[in-house]
Amino acid sequence: MGYTLVTGANGLIGRALLAALSGSRPVVALSRRAVDSALPTVVGDFTCATDLRRLDAYDLQAVVHLAAVTGGCSESDGLRVNVAGTRGLIRHLLDRGCRKFVLASSIAAVGLADPAFRPLEVPIPDEHPCLARDAYGLSKYLMEELARYFSRQCPDLDGLSLRLASVDDDRRLPQPQGIRPLGPWAPAGITVMALSDAVRAFTLALDAPRRPGARVLNAAPPLAWVAVPTARILREWYGASVDAAYFHQPGQEFASLFDVRRVRDELGFVADRLP
Repeated sequence: MGYTLVTGANGLIGRALLAALSGSRPVVALSRRAVDSALPTVVGDFTCATDLRRLDAYDLQAVVHLAAVTGGCSESDGLRVNVAGTRGLIRHLLDRGCRKFVLASSIAAVGLADPAFRPLEVPIPDEHPCLARDAYGLSKYLMEELARYFSRQCPDLDGLSLRLASVDDDRRLPQPQGIRPLGPWAPAGITVMALSDAVRAFTLALDAPRRPGARVLNAAPPLAWVAVPTARILREWYGASVDAAYFHQPGQEFASLFDVRRVRDELGFVADRLP
């Protein structure tokens, strides 16, 4: 069995994922700082070609790419790190035979960071186009496009982009929201996922049989992180500009703003921690 590479191994998800994977498969960590783990580690930057060459000592068969600059980043940093850096990482590993890529995208790829965002439909589908006015959302969408680009070049590439909800430590999950004004990142505030669920989503993605092609899946709980029906919040935010009829159907009153049926069907993932 070859190695699985985890980038961003010192981040919130990275540390928890390393712990979850360490007993089941060979894992290599890549991080800009030393990792508190006995696992093989390359201390380096995924955007640096010299550091990437240090990974060549390992037979890398899969990668979970978590490393990134996060929300609020500048346009130059978002494009340099999240887009150009990810391109270099995928190209380097592809040229050395790696064919399974699990990329940490974000629900921000649809453009929800800006209060002017209006979803084209709800629940928001996995392939909702990018309407981002912010560099972070744009950079995550362009990462997804890189997976599609490389899959056209390499037909046996398995490229899965998980549009992650807002991930919080299980011990510090926020209280479900009531009616609040529509501000920056507001839809992310009602689309929350526990760290343990995020780790399980990535683990299931790694364990899934190889499936050539590039796909995008919403990775979020089936319920919105709300204390009032989802339709009431959408009406407050968007008025009649968004058709919320789905959330008036019996059993869907508190459903997630994002459609999560495909991640359930493809990976068998359903979040355990719910509001």
